[in-house]
Amino acid sequence: MSTELGVPLARKRPAVEQMELSNKWNEMGTDEPDLSRFRPVYAPKDFLEVLITLRNPNHDSSDDVSARSHWGLIQVPLNVRDIPKLRQAYSELNLTTGQMGIDDHAHIHPDLFENEYVQIGKKVVTEQDSAAAQQYSRQGCPTGLRADLWALILNSTNQPQDVMHYEQLKAGVIQHDLLVDNLIYKDVKLTASNDDYYFVFEDFLYQVLLCFSRDTAVLEHFKYNSATPPRSYIQGKVGNEDCAVVYPPNGVIPFHGFSMYVAPLCFLYNEPSKLYSVFREMYIRHFFRLHSISSSPSGIVSLCLQFEQLLQTHLPQLFYHLRQIGAQPLRIAFKWMVRAFSGYLSTDQLLLLWDRILGYDSLEVVAVLAAAVFAFRAENLMEVTSLASAEAVLADLSTLKVMPLIQVFLFATAI
Repeated sequence: MSTELGVPLARKRPAVEQMELSNKWNEMGTDEPDLSRFRPVYAPKDFLEVLITLRNPNHDSSDDVSARSHWGLIQVPLNVRDIPKLRQAYSELNLTTGQMGIDDHAHIHPDLFENEYVQIGKKVVTEQDSAAAQQYSRQGCPTGLRADLWALILNSTNQPQDVMHYEQLKAGVIQHDLLVDNLIYKDVKLTASNDDYYFVFEDFLYQVLLCFSRDTAVLEHFKYNSATPPRSYIQGKVGNEDCAVVYPPNGVIPFHGFSMYVAPLCFLYNEPSKLYSVFREMYIRHFFRLHSISSSPSGIVSLCLQFEQLLQTHLPQLFYHLRQIGAQPLRIAFKWMVRAFSGYLSTDQLLLLWDRILGYDSLEVVAVLAAAVFAFRAENLMEVTSLASAEAVLADLSTLKVMPLIQVFLFATAI
């Protein structure tokens, strides 16, 4: 892209430009740079095409050919949990346990669940017990305590050294202009800026994502990530490994929709350094798995396979019908899962879902919810005759309630 557009990968800003950026740091959304030449490096649908082609060369599939073998798009034999195992793993979500997102509704008297649950939450925050906060989060976090509980689970304390680290990253943004900055601007303009919930946070998104792109501490996650950070060469030294550098500095190339990992957190944290440290922890613990290929149970390949198997096992007629009309369910659900539903659910429901991701330290619940959405709309989907009409049925998820869907799918589905 750098060669094609004639834009350097990195350049030092002139002093005047540095001063200008420093002065408008809190109102970068008012900037209107010409981004017409830039396009996202890839979008979720491009990534899905890569996942569909994955095969295990050591796996002989001839022995296990059955009626269900090749219904789905993902053909990698990974071990994913079925509903009986999910019921064991997610026992706190069962129908008899109180849940934020169900038992805190206005028509339910607060004495029955909410009041006592909030008191326990306050005690967990006072004790500063990270493990207790994680366990507590499995039943959901009260709105007023969520920010503190999440920071506790992620060990994001916002100490003076964290604030200083953020300020150093900010200084790096002001001093140097990177090509990847344009991709960040473009992504925010294409996604969050057009979203009814998140457009007001445009400035925060630029601040966090521009700093994130320069944070070399993010490279640590490549120790447990199967991906390798992209590299570039110092000008005029192409091919010389001694002159290879990781680019962008954090090793993460933003794809179309990347800014939506940050946007929901803006509802919880209004201090940029705190918002930044929480987002970075969320990314290096969870979100990186949604756009890198691995065999992890929380990796996107496993989530896709789990979604297809849940649907195929419990709604075989629906799966077969959609497959026959050329509307493979994964082609519709993939964009939800790769963003952990950010930008698709209403924010209050999304935060209830992310409570459970943090509580169980797993993204499996994302695949379960995707299957539950198809189950909920199954009657309408059985009537559709094309991919376009199936997508229309599932176009608006903003009215859905997350916890009832997950509970019913996991604990009220006949096995």
